[in-house]
Amino acid sequence: MIPLSLAEIIGIVGGQPHDIPDMDLKVTGPVVIDSREVRPGGLFAALPGERVDGHDFARGAVEDGAVAVLAARPIPAAAPDAPVPAIVVPDVQAALGTLAHAVVERLDATVVALTGSAGKTSTKDLIAQLLRRHGPTVWTPGSLNNEIGLPLTAMSADESTRHLVLEMGARGKGHIRYLTELTPPRVGLVLNVGTAHLGEFGSREAIAEAKGELVEALPPAAEGGIALLNADDPFVRAMAARTKARTVFFGEAAEADVRAENVRLAAGGRPSFTLHTPTGCSEVTMRLYGEHHVSNALAAAAVAHELGMSVDEIAVALSEAGQLSRWRMEVTERADGVTVVNDAYNANPESMRAALRALVAMGKAGQAEGGRTWAVLGPMAELGEDSLAEHDGIGRLAVRLNVSKLVAVGGQEAAWLDMGAKNEGSWGEESVHVSDVRAAVDLLRSELRPGDVVLVKASRSVGLERVAQALLEGEGEVV
Repeated sequence: MIPLSLAEIIGIVGGQPHDIPDMDLKVTGPVVIDSREVRPGGLFAALPGERVDGHDFARGAVEDGAVAVLAARPIPAAAPDAPVPAIVVPDVQAALGTLAHAVVERLDATVVALTGSAGKTSTKDLIAQLLRRHGPTVWTPGSLNNEIGLPLTAMSADESTRHLVLEMGARGKGHIRYLTELTPPRVGLVLNVGTAHLGEFGSREAIAEAKGELVEALPPAAEGGIALLNADDPFVRAMAARTKARTVFFGEAAEADVRAENVRLAAGGRPSFTLHTPTGCSEVTMRLYGEHHVSNALAAAAVAHELGMSVDEIAVALSEAGQLSRWRMEVTERADGVTVVNDAYNANPESMRAALRALVAMGKAGQAEGGRTWAVLGPMAELGEDSLAEHDGIGRLAVRLNVSKLVAVGGQEAAWLDMGAKNEGSWGEESVHVSDVRAAVDLLRSELRPGDVVLVKASRSVGLERVAQALLEGEGEVV
């Protein structure tokens, strides 16, 4: 956080002081919305939540070192000698955004924003690992990519920050435009237009319209604006007509400025390829699993190249990069030789297909020992009227890829996964539908053997990561 006095913050957000003893006191610590994360010198934003109201934790936040509270109402003192300094605003969330905008304006940093239907977080993590070799870099933790998480990330930057990498999500038209107003990017990256949130948007064309708000927000080429677009996705490629920024294409297409050639999977499913850039080429072998990471790597390489890294620096960084965010192709081998792939943070049809292909590639390494591939899959949310067709299609794909065992976990959507597999030609117990996490864990514990590879994947709301955790923690109860 760039140090700001309470008087400065009040002026920025248009708030009213309440019980503030010294307007010159500075906020030097992080801005947080969870009172458990308060650090001395920080600012606590009291947001109302689904289950709790942040105002109920304001006193404790000040006791733990917060300089003041950003609140929608005054906080009564617990005692006459224990006031709760507060900046009172009509809307705490809006004030967070306004404050973030002011912080970014004070930074001497390049703001890089990215969006897409799939792969945002993995790509953001790759960009961060490349750019931090080139200077101090702040990036979105996990998937905190909405109107609350994005301002908090922006405000964690300080005077030394050289790159600010922000993931931007959208649940509807105008969402990305709003985020770009809070933290105006100079570099904008669009990965793909898929079917995630199709139930909310209605069509891929509507999703493309929303994702393209990012490139519309970029400054013109003469002012340094750069739009990085996926040449392999026609919806994204068409966004070149919607921006005044300089356009750079990445992908496997021959016309891409940053592209991959000779893509292949090394032992265990790790991708290798020749990275081509306008200034040369170099070989990359990634630590991450799955061919889908090639596109993510090219996107990250395009950002790094535009910001001054050499092709050899980029290749080394990509080859050494790991997974920063949890439950995204998180690979763990048990002592008995069973490999568990926890990819349960979220799911949509595109990421499901990519994960299944990665599973099959990883499984080939254990087939000499009789190892099998297990796809433990749960529902994909927010697909609207396409939900039946998409779940059916994933079940069919598991059969076409010769996944050894499909375990569909949950209710109606899981039944559709199982139905798709059986309609495609699954027989016997190659596909099974179980009701819940406990049933899935019981089945797996009884049947897994050394050399097996188990993929666990579903939408976040399902909580299927509990299957992976149970498999890795032994014979204990399923939480």
